[in-house]
Amino acid sequence: MELHDEDWELINDDGFVYKRPKRLRVDPTVSTSSVTPPPDPAVEERNRKERKKTILLKLKTRYQQEIHQWEHLSNTLKALQERTQTQPLFTALPDPYVSQSTDHSTNSTYHELAETLLIQVEAQEASINQVSRLCDVAEALCSAQEQLLKQPFVYLPIWQSSPRKLITSLLCEE
Repeated sequence: MELHDEDWELINDDGFVYKRPKRLRVDPTVSTSSVTPPPDPAVEERNRKERKKTILLKLKTRYQQEIHQWEHLSNTLKALQERTQTQPLFTALPDPYVSQSTDHSTNSTYHELAETLLIQVEAQEASINQVSRLCDVAEALCSAQEQLLKQPFVYLPIWQSSPRKLITSLLCEE
């Protein structure tokens, strides 16, 4: 595809000279009926308000969802703390070495002690599992927030696959 010199215009930008494709120029002598009339300011204002309203509603719902997630996490953590405070950390059992006269009572005391310790370990395991799940949810929330913050930078025109698309997007922004 060969472009002719008449398809390009020479630009001198403060001593920096370069060529760019010619743009369509509007001839001021052309009748005003062929030129589109300027948009109505009231319509533009209404459209702007509508866009602003929809954006704010989306933002509001996103923030409400995040608040609900954090409230759920907070309530779960409070319940977990209350549960661990109400459970005794160590129940006082009679010392098996003091005043035990028979093997039967000693075995029964050891059995009770083992059962108590087993219950405590199971409660601690459940607490650790709940805290682990809470940490996973909090990490998911943080990574989602991080993705939302990164998104505007990831979808910049500079990352597009074609240099031509980049140049056209940069020229269209003028």
